[in-house]
Amino acid sequence: MSAASAGSPAASAELRLDPLARLGRLVYGTGAIARVEVQKLRHDNLDIFTRSVQPLLWLFVFGTALQHARSLNGGTGDYRAYIAPGVMAQAALFVAIFYGLAVIWERDLGQLQRLLATPLPRLGIVLGKASGASVRAIVQAIVLFAVLAIARIEIHWSVFGVLGSLVLLAIGTAAFACLSMVLAAVVKTRERFMGIGQLVAMPLFFASSALYPLALLPVWLRAIARVNPLTYEVEGMRRMLLALPVGDAVWIDFAVSIAFLAVFAGLAARLYPRAIL
Repeated sequence: MSAASAGSPAASAELRLDPLARLGRLVYGTGAIARVEVQKLRHDNLDIFTRSVQPLLWLFVFGTALQHARSLNGGTGDYRAYIAPGVMAQAALFVAIFYGLAVIWERDLGQLQRLLATPLPRLGIVLGKASGASVRAIVQAIVLFAVLAIARIEIHWSVFGVLGSLVLLAIGTAAFACLSMVLAAVVKTRERFMGIGQLVAMPLFFASSALYPLALLPVWLRAIARVNPLTYEVEGMRRMLLALPVGDAVWIDFAVSIAFLAVFAGLAARLYPRAIL
């Protein structure tokens, strides 16, 4: 009886919170965790540099080798410009898909247990950590934008194109980071997580339009690419950065990415306490 009476005030207080108050707690929790993640980034500049090398290799080695392949450039004239959004998304994907390692690391150090003991909403913790992955992806994209400008690779330099692509990149990266946290809550060990992360990341990348137009894919692979959320992220960025006909398609790309984030953020928040078991 005493346990029930001790638990009931907190439970009833939680139930009395109106939606605006719950939203305020969620925003506060997300912001608090996001600030912690950004502070980690400030002390890890080398990680940003090393992770920026991989998309540059894709762009200047793979992209230059196939620079004049007309069937691959999607009508842009320069294959490097065509794959630029794809390699941005690919670099962000690999940041996000291994973000769950931090969850396992924090559990091993005992930090996760202390974090879950705070009154911060679980969804706020998940979204805050996902925001950290998005910030890393945006920094990498800015570096790549600078390289594109220096190399005079022609993309459409418009405010809508650049900012819109960064927003879509941030949403997609946060969604994949939430997927990674779901995996971390289930897998438990770092070694097993690394293997599963590779198993998830590589098919997502190659079964998308990051490197080639969907029209060139066989029917079965095209069907997989159509349900791959990375395809919508890449296609949306490509439409904005290459000034391709937008219409309603770019809003569909945003809608799919937001829905993907909502589903896996909710699932990660539900499974997150299991990571300490």
